[in-house]
Amino acid sequence: MRSRERRADPAGTRLRARLSGADKGWFFAAIASELAERRAARGLSQRELAGLVGTTQSAIARLESGGRPPRIDTLLRIADALDCDLQVTLTPRENPTEGTT
Repeated sequence: MRSRERRADPAGTRLRARLSGADKGWFFAAIASELAERRAARGLSQRELAGLVGTTQSAIARLESGGRPPRIDTLLRIADALDCDLQVTLTPRENPTEGTT
């Protein structure tokens, strides 16, 4: 992103605020819960999943506890290791904010 785009990025600012906990972590808590459930259903320990993903057990534990937002590439590797597809959707808001693009 160019510096001029960064300065005029109200949508990005709103998104960062929302994802950093402004909405009580709803987004990452849901991902963390699904990750933990799917891992357990596959009979994998955190250490075993970490080995499949190429990360550490502590990184998996942080993700599952919601302690750290995962990067999309990490989520893709985890989804692959858990034999899942990662789906991200955009859903129109009921009351769109005026002036956003």
